[in-house]
Amino acid sequence: MTTRSEREKAQKLNEQHQAILSKLLREDDNKYCADCEAKGPRWASWNLGVFMCIRCAGIHRNLGVHISRVKSVNLDQWTPEQIQSMVDMGNTRARRLYEAHLPESFRRPQTDQYPPATSFSSHLFLFICSTGGKSPNPGLL
Repeated sequence: MTTRSEREKAQKLNEQHQAILSKLLREDDNKYCADCEAKGPRWASWNLGVFMCIRCAGIHRNLGVHISRVKSVNLDQWTPEQIQSMVDMGNTRARRLYEAHLPESFRRPQTDQYPPATSFSSHLFLFICSTGGKSPNPGLL
């Protein structure tokens, strides 16, 4: 059983994490889903470091937790490691990394497509597989 002090400490940490996430979501590229560019993403793949809409979050969940670990920005508790992953990457750096080798003919899925972003998420899956599942180093971007 947790003490009142432990609960207060956990609550304070959660509030700090929510403030960081809110700040990140105010950055221009993070205001839109990383996959389909829908406005106002409220979900994130913390291991990939991207913010996304609820529809694309569902697709990422279907990829499996070994590929994409999805959390709600507001509803879930976040660990310091997960927050740091989002701070280190974000949608801008993630796009530079994951979209670097897309063919010129590639067109980003639109929010009204169904299923949205399937080809993009598939490309992301193939990229991760080709890197042996290693997380990218955002400092190199």
